[in-house]
Amino acid sequence: MRGIRSLLFVPGDSARKFERARLSGSDALILDLEDSVADEAKPQARLEVAKMLERRGEGQAMFVRVNAFDTGMTLLDLHAVVGKADGIMLPKCGGADDVLKLSHYLDAFEVAAGAAGGRTTILAIVTENGKSLFALGDYRGCNDRLAALIWGAEDLAADVGAFEKRDAGGYHGPFRLARDLCLLAAAAAGVHAIDTVYTDIPDLEGLAAEAGAARRDGFRAKLSIHPSHIALINAAFGASEREIAWAHQIVDAFDTNPHAGALKIGGRMIDRPHLALARKLLQRA
Repeated sequence: MRGIRSLLFVPGDSARKFERARLSGSDALILDLEDSVADEAKPQARLEVAKMLERRGEGQAMFVRVNAFDTGMTLLDLHAVVGKADGIMLPKCGGADDVLKLSHYLDAFEVAAGAAGGRTTILAIVTENGKSLFALGDYRGCNDRLAALIWGAEDLAADVGAFEKRDAGGYHGPFRLARDLCLLAAAAAGVHAIDTVYTDIPDLEGLAAEAGAARRDGFRAKLSIHPSHIALINAAFGASEREIAWAHQIVDAFDTNPHAGALKIGGRMIDRPHLALARKLLQRA
């Protein structure tokens, strides 16, 4: 997941949208076999997604969102794409047991495909129903394939019966809670936290504000449903020159004083948590 700021959804049954997405500048594409594809179109979409994966471009990661376990279609999806995709996005993830279950499936499919074992990562959407929020503390150390936790609001709203998720001031309480718990769960698990989609496509000002807030709080990337959002997302999640210069200053100061617990830099007290943040910023850059 290093270097990934933006992840753009592409309907698995639309070769036209795939071609446009390839040119969007998104760091990663999510070829979707779930919500954007009607049930009767899913068999053909699996074939289309397999073709898309074969036409991948240089430097653009390719993930596939499969159908949830309770649909009975997950194995069919995996059979079509494992060995070709960089990772699998698991919707409706209910906890660490679901990650482990998917990992076992990937073990088998990678062997069948002749792919390197363990190369397929897992991105788990972990807030799509109320029950899943109570399992967010269980992801730490659950599986080496787990690369990111993602929060989503659309299915959560349906599950809890919420008519509205947000207003001009931002997300309402239950959804803000899900967002923040996902962020903290990802930190506890040592994986990336990914922010949900911004659904008001023409509102670029609102998108920029939401992406900036997500990056400020600690999210590492953001999902998108439209190519016009990618440039703003990439800008929001990239490290600025000022931040990079600050991070180098902190790292250099502690390299010069390796035994110091705290240092005074520019009139401010800087300690080990600042060093950890500086290293994360440089890793991100």
